[in-house]
Formats: sequence, structure tokens, C-alpha cells
Amino acid sequence: MRVLGIDPGLTRCGLGVVDSRPGRRVALVDVGVVRTPAGADLTERLLTIAVALDTWLDRHSPDVVAVERVFSQRNVRTVMGTAQASGVAVLAAARRRVPVTLHTPSEVKAAVTGSGRADKEQVTTMVTRILGLARRPRPADSADALALAICHLWRDGRGTGTPGRQPSTGATPAQRRWIEAAEAAGGAGSRPRPPAGRDVRPAGGSG
Repeated sequence: MRVLGIDPGLTRCGLGVVDSRPGRRVALVDVGVVRTPAGADLTERLLTIAVALDTWLDRHSPDVVAVERVFSQRNVRTVMGTAQASGVAVLAAARRRVPVTLHTPSEVKAAVTGSGRADKEQVTTMVTRILGLARRPRPADSADALALAICHLWRDGRGTGTPGRQPSTGATPAQRRWIEAAEAAGGAGSRPRPPAGRDVRPAGGSG
């Protein structure tokens, strides 16, 4: 399974593509970020993001697109820009009939670190380890995009080797924290599948 993760934003829109591999591994395909100048016209900024997303979708042909779910914040201007970029991402995927899923920040953090309250540095560190990268993905937006893609693989069951299987009472602490964070975020009503935890082995990738 190939997943394109998108961390939406007007100034920086993170993009990351990963593949599931046999043996519970996850491999990097591509990672990057789309930048637009803060002083540019809104229509031009959204167009720049749309063109870049079209290019990535055509180049990598993902099976699914994972986008961070937008939450309200104190900075209304920031959340509006994020929501606009998110809408562009969903539309770009819909035009190609590529399924889109939304994941909350807490779900993503818990999936890759075991804690729904992890900071960006912790997420970047774990993404680097999971993918076996020689360098940390920068800026953080690109690491967040990869984390989104990894989160979707594990939630879907494709990255664990046990699709459709629910966690047993012997789940690891990291798996239990991931489940708790996902449920607290108000999921769709079904119990999520946990990450593979310590069993995940890093796969080589190139950035």
C-alpha cells in the first residue's frame, strides 16, 4: 500500500509518501514541502499548492491520501489558511478518485511515538527511526506529513501484518496510549487498530 501524507498549510505544506513492506516495515518513497510567500495573493498561494499536489499525485499514484484534520485554534487566521490548504488537498485527490482519510494530530503523534502529547521534535525523531533515514526530515512539516502516512498504514492494518485484527489485552503500553488518544479525539465510532510498536523494523529510504 502506498500512502501520501499531507500536512496542510499555506506557508509550508508538508508532503510525504511511504510504502508498506513485508515484515511489518515501512519504506520512504519521497518527502518534501511546498512553500508559498506570506505576502502573496491568496489565489496564487492556493494555486501553487494545487499544482504541486497534482504533480505528486501523478508522480507517485498513491492508494490513499492521509490529511491532518484541522482543529480550531486561537489564531483564526492560521487555522483558516490551514483549512483552505486542506480543502485543496482533498479536491486534488477527489479528482483522481483517490480515497482521502483525516487523522487528528493526537492520533498521529500517538501512532509514531506512543504519546498523543509528543512534540514536533519527538515526532521527527521517531519518523527518522521508523524509516531508517540517515538524516532527519526538515522542516518539521515534512516529518509531520510522513508521520501522517505512517499513522494511516498502522491504523489501516497494512503496516502491522495483521489487517482487521484488534489489539489483545496484552497490547504494549505504546499501543494502549495510541488507542486512548484516538478515542479521546472522537473517532468515527470504530475502535482503531494500533501501531506495531516495538515490532516495527526500519526500512531504508532516500530523501
